[in-house]
Amino acid sequence: MLESLNPWVEILRFACEVQGVISMRLVRLAQGGPQAAAEARLMVEEKFAAFADAEAALAQALLAGEDLFVAAVRACAPVRSRVRANGSRLAHAMA
Repeated sequence: MLESLNPWVEILRFACEVQGVISMRLVRLAQGGPQAAAEARLMVEEKFAAFADAEAALAQALLAGEDLFVAAVRACAPVRSRVRANGSRLAHAMA
């Protein structure tokens, strides 16, 4: 039973991490100044890079014959990694 809940728990955890990063970025953007401009630029650049990496990971997994669930997990990994890194970076900057 608990094994069947694990993907849902991971999705919920990721959603909470994303919400935390969004909140910290909004605070940073609301402060204005050069740091806000740099954060806005970084946010856009990272999204393009993260989704390009996700697309490459998805294609690689599918070409290797992985099933769709495994391919989706591999595609989400680069995005999750960046969200986690941004959360750590922003939390450190806020402290």
